[in-house]
Amino acid sequence: MSDNERDYIQSIERGFAVLTAFDGDRPNPTLAELANATDLAKPVVRRILLTLQRLGYVANSGTRWSLTPRVLSIGQHYSATHTLLEQAMPHLLAVAEELHESASLGVLDGPDVVYAARVPVRRIMSINVSVGTRVPAYATSMGRALLAWAPRNLVDEVLARTEFRPLTTATITSAEQLEHELALVREKGYALTSEELEKGLISIAVPVRDQSGEVVAVIACSTSTGRTTPEDFERSAGACVSAAAAELSRGLGWTP
Repeated sequence: MSDNERDYIQSIERGFAVLTAFDGDRPNPTLAELANATDLAKPVVRRILLTLQRLGYVANSGTRWSLTPRVLSIGQHYSATHTLLEQAMPHLLAVAEELHESASLGVLDGPDVVYAARVPVRRIMSINVSVGTRVPAYATSMGRALLAWAPRNLVDEVLARTEFRPLTTATITSAEQLEHELALVREKGYALTSEELEKGLISIAVPVRDQSGEVVAVIACSTSTGRTTPEDFERSAGACVSAAAAELSRGLGWTP
């Protein structure tokens, strides 16, 4: 057994698997539904639920379980320990105010992008987008702007873990296509996608760098095809989002 294996606590992994099994499709699951979603035995899931209940993170009503507000404190701890979020909000507000469109801060987590902060203006996506929402990196401008300057080993890991599904007729569906798109992003300095995550959605994303120059997040802005075209949105929003990302990067200590 390697040192890494000896240091690995499987019970914690299982506990988080049960917690993250609560989602929009399973807001109030039964024990059996959680066991099926996590591929864990029912007795194991039962012990985890009872532990989480004792800690205050879940509650039950009859045969069904639900998360409690205490779960929100986990995300609160993340926000409190990451000055990036605090510094990003004024820039997101400025983008949303100038463009009259929603602005977001995205970070990479495995093959997905997580919304770390968001200033919504109007609902343009059919999915419910809020802080903590995850979207696939390969089909989004945020994901491509994050991956374009990522270390090669991280890109390879994301490619290996990505299931290239056609979310719309415009979605790229292979690692080769994504590599081509990442090269275009590096050439332009930002990423633009149109109707790849969902029909009618256009999005532009610009990288945010820390003091070392590493891309640690992206600022993104989205609109709909009912309001503009990808080309017009690129012209109208590109400079604004790029300026916001550059200002946030400078605030994090990056010198161009």
